[in-house]
Amino acid sequence: MAAEERNLIEILEENHPIDISKYISYVHSPQCGAIATFAGTTRDTFDGKTVLELRYEAYVPMAIRCIKSICSCARSTWNIYSIAAAHRLGAVPVGETSVFVAISSVHRVDALDACKFLIDEIKASVPIWKKEVYTNGEVWKENSEFLQRRLELGKAEKDHDRVCCSRKVKVEVPEKHDKQGCCGGQVKVNDATTDSCGGEEGSEYTQPFPSLPEVQKE
Repeated sequence: MAAEERNLIEILEENHPIDISKYISYVHSPQCGAIATFAGTTRDTFDGKTVLELRYEAYVPMAIRCIKSICSCARSTWNIYSIAAAHRLGAVPVGETSVFVAISSVHRVDALDACKFLIDEIKASVPIWKKEVYTNGEVWKENSEFLQRRLELGKAEKDHDRVCCSRKVKVEVPEKHDKQGCCGGQVKVNDATTDSCGGEEGSEYTQPFPSLPEVQKE
């Protein structure tokens, strides 16, 4: 299988814990000298409140498209062999894993840098929402990275030079990259012909985001 095809992306339904060993096994290869991983787990407190669990919801079709696009962007920047990314939906109790990323590469620098990039972009760009459930209540929380990205996109629509998940993109990247990017990054809108999240050329992803309760910033 070609390296560019070695992506395993999964959005897991409720009551399906993340099997970390499965994803590490997927990216493992005798060709690689490094595997970098990130596991996001539910912590037991937030702002002095006791957390019972987190509950996640996602716009799954677009979430998968965005993660695929992020993987493509990472491959255009670092020398990566395999990528595995999984996010769990539904209730995630304290101590359990909600998101996991594993990346293999010949060298550790590529694996480590790409792993950080992937989780940062998943947080900032992918339509996944969480509710924090406390002993005395619950609240929808919005990642600060996701909110910032939405603000950037709102401004970008007036500037015309690149966009994230639901529109066509042209990427502003460091000199070493010079390639089309993913769902993240600092963006401006223009009329490029490629939809970064896999839509038809010249089209926009027309499905609306689902309505969610008012969220509280982290």
